[in-house]
Amino acid sequence: MSARWRFWTVFAAATLLIAGVVSYFASSSPDGLDSATLRGCEIVETADGEELTGECIAQHADEHSLAASPLADYAIEGRDGTGGVAGIIGVLATVVLAGSVFWLIARSRKAGDSSGSRR
Repeated sequence: MSARWRFWTVFAAATLLIAGVVSYFASSSPDGLDSATLRGCEIVETADGEELTGECIAQHADEHSLAASPLADYAIEGRDGTGGVAGIIGVLATVVLAGSVFWLIARSRKAGDSSGSRR
């Protein structure tokens, strides 16, 4: 196995390990922004889901346009325990998208170099 393939194999394994395993250890507690917008409110569980009581900035917030997307809230369709799988899907999608863009850039530069143009 060449050094290049060995590098990409180790890189892929490490990336998938981090995305799939470490995601399970991520905190489900609100981050700094969420925490700041919830000051003054209490989250109450109801039959319809969570509701806010009290006065806080978060009461005036609307759902974002991607809230119903398949990987919203770092889970698959909102199911608990799917953060690792969602992380792996996200990493794979990012690698495919970024790899495609980089491949297109490299291809266009090669085409420009072969046409005789100098920079």
